[in-house]
Amino acid sequence: MRRSSLALAGLGATALVGALWGVTAERTRFQLRRETAPILDAGSDPIKILHLSDLHVAPWNTSAISWIRALAESEPDLVVGTGDFFGHPESLSAITEALLPLAGIPGVVTHGSNDRVAPRWKNPLAYLLAPSKPGASEGIPLDFAGLTHLYTEVLGWTDIDNSAVRVSINGSTLDFVGVGDAHHGLDDLDHLPGTVEALRESEEGHSRPHHSITTIGVTHAPYRRVLDAFVTQGAEAIFAGHTHGGQVCLPGGHALTTNCDLPLDQASGLSIWRHAQRSSYLEVSAGLGTSIYAPVRLFCPPEAVLVTLVGDDGGYA
Repeated sequence: MRRSSLALAGLGATALVGALWGVTAERTRFQLRRETAPILDAGSDPIKILHLSDLHVAPWNTSAISWIRALAESEPDLVVGTGDFFGHPESLSAITEALLPLAGIPGVVTHGSNDRVAPRWKNPLAYLLAPSKPGASEGIPLDFAGLTHLYTEVLGWTDIDNSAVRVSINGSTLDFVGVGDAHHGLDDLDHLPGTVEALRESEEGHSRPHHSITTIGVTHAPYRRVLDAFVTQGAEAIFAGHTHGGQVCLPGGHALTTNCDLPLDQASGLSIWRHAQRSSYLEVSAGLGTSIYAPVRLFCPPEAVLVTLVGDDGGYA
């Protein structure tokens, strides 16, 4: 009995230490992950893409704001945002402060539910048992119009929620195709083929007819149906967020959940997504923030990602 009591006490102490570490240290241990994706024409100049996701900025997140501002020093050629930048109803000015050094750098964005509706309290461990319930969110409306104004008018980025845009950069032509938040049924996949076809029929911005156009999918929540649709439409790479990398993981960063139907071993990082004998690089960010009601990370530090697109000189499987 005494040994059992000591063992239980030891487990309890370990859990307490882990929780304290996750709340006080790990959630502010920001990292810039670097990846390389060989999807451009052979011989192309590299393109550095800064991937930002799930910032969940609250006005008091001063360390996160300062760290995000410093990301401009990585000199990205383009920014991809995959949603959930809001973390509090009063955080628009804080988001603006964080992102302003990136103004003038081309960018594309899609949105998550927390860009429209403020988070509300939930059992912070419930998501370990099952994904949060999809559907229309309930809560305090956020200044979504102000956020999109920041993106498009202040920073000069393009909103591609269920839309697309062509960007020419460093001698390459990139088609970015976005969908809405699949976790809340806002992904308009029925119109995706038409959106892609209309973009490909346009010659605007493609001044090098003997070079291919690289297609990149962008989404907040990486549900299988969305990833499959992107691969079907010929996307060479897909950017996504939403998962928080699992947020509370086992040692080694092994996720316990993705909060969607994405396999656990693809909760974050650069991997390959295969569908119907085709494949695409899949880049999932673990994100930079957490809900204000669950401010903890364990074996899953917050991150931004710098993905360098390079020429496919060695062949792409």
